[in-house]
Amino acid sequence: MQVASKEAAVRCAEELLMSLHNPSTRDSALAELSKHRDAIPELACLIWQSYGCVAILLEEIVSAYQHLSTGALSVQLSNRVCNAMALLQCLAAHPATRRAVLDLQLVHYLFPFLSNHPQHQPADPRPAEFLRLTALGVIGALAKSEDPQAVECLLRTEQLVPLCLRVMDFGSELSRTVATFVVQKVLQDPAGLAYVCNTYQRFEQVAAGLAGVLVYLRVNPSARLLKHVVRCYVLLTDNFRARQALSLYLPQELKDDSLLSRMQLQLRDRKTLLGVLHLRRLAERVEQPWPPVPLRPGAAAVAPLPASAAHGAC
Repeated sequence: MQVASKEAAVRCAEELLMSLHNPSTRDSALAELSKHRDAIPELACLIWQSYGCVAILLEEIVSAYQHLSTGALSVQLSNRVCNAMALLQCLAAHPATRRAVLDLQLVHYLFPFLSNHPQHQPADPRPAEFLRLTALGVIGALAKSEDPQAVECLLRTEQLVPLCLRVMDFGSELSRTVATFVVQKVLQDPAGLAYVCNTYQRFEQVAAGLAGVLVYLRVNPSARLLKHVVRCYVLLTDNFRARQALSLYLPQELKDDSLLSRMQLQLRDRKTLLGVLHLRRLAERVEQPWPPVPLRPGAAAVAPLPASAAHGAC
């Protein structure tokens, strides 16, 4: 598709959207729309207003589910479904269609791509990783919006944070980075921070997930991923009970310079360094902790915070 002008781009997009209804032209239409989505004005509105187009995108996404469980996921199918999810991301990012995506909880269609562990994939993990990363991109577009109710709507699913923590445990560096970014956006929202810290189980799961990423960074240094991890820890300290627990159980990777020294050539983010210093000062002021269980990867869940404390501090 050659984009000569905005008007021509819109006309061409309308033709491609019509082509989605024809199974023989759907694959190429998805590829063209995805490839030129940034050059087509108001593509999100065109998709939303075109009869049956959203249903077609969801149909394409669902078509990959059976291949996730059987391990017969090809690169061609992965690319096709990624193109459909890229168009769904247009809807998630556009202010005119974002709320509808949230209200209809279309993110549920993306969760199977986050929960599918690599051990259930074929020898080539790339097709599943492409799907996982694209699905996270859609969720990230919703989470980073300025809509004050976006995070609250996402949390209604009850699955978002646990699935992001799962990706942080086994995904590629890029998938871990996007998943950690989504958790960061959740913690950045007052409702999201309250949700995570409402019970000790939720807090412990998030803290253990972050600690697991720090272990991963020992072997695979990434300043970008570290930045999001540190930001998550700093945001947790805004909650009184979480701050108490972190003051005692801050991971060793943030207490010494061994991890930072490994990525000194990468690390140019002053805000990240200041965040690490803030966490170290916090660890020096040991307070009465929340349930005293080490927040390390794989730590067992503990009893919930007593109701009196939960209502008081969270």
